[in-house]
Amino acid sequence: MHHKVLSMETNKQELETLQDIRKMMERSSRFISLSGWSGVSAGTCALIGAFFAHRVIASSEYAQDYLTFSQVKILLLIAILTFISAFVSAFFFTYIRSKRNNISIWSATSRRLMWSVGVPMVAGGFLILRMIYLGLGGLIAPACLIIYGISLFSASKQTLNEIKYLGYTEIILGVISLWLTGYGLMFWAIGFGVMHIIYGVYMWIKYERK
Repeated sequence: MHHKVLSMETNKQELETLQDIRKMMERSSRFISLSGWSGVSAGTCALIGAFFAHRVIASSEYAQDYLTFSQVKILLLIAILTFISAFVSAFFFTYIRSKRNNISIWSATSRRLMWSVGVPMVAGGFLILRMIYLGLGGLIAPACLIIYGISLFSASKQTLNEIKYLGYTEIILGVISLWLTGYGLMFWAIGFGVMHIIYGVYMWIKYERK
């Protein structure tokens, strides 16, 4: 009986050791410093950008099925400012969490993450620019959501696994909006705004709340 107890304790210690090793390997191979607040801040920036974009579109004196050239320029400016604001705020909160966990924000893992996100985003950016040139404005919002969703799915292999579910959501919203092009801005706000905030709150509760 005594030997059996010792054997069970030994097996338990070996299992705990294996779990510790697995966590260390996962920590070294995945960028785990993404902050839930990054998602919340990026989503908030997206909603603010969608609000101003809606005001630009609603202020048009023309039919709502097309935009004037000046409107397109203003909307592009809003999109650029929204992206920069979301990126800077997300980077800030991720940097803070990396410092708190004593993990370098610039490492081989983060570089792989950057490539996983960057390649589909850059290719998608050229696709969207071509759409703008061809006057396919109704497909821009769906394309943004689908491309971003693919980027997140690609990035999930280099960071927290939960991010792929956000990617699935963005892709689904993008596909649905292909048949509801008149509601592109609404889907854009839901995908980039609301879903980011929900994701960020969930991740904060799961990984950061003490």
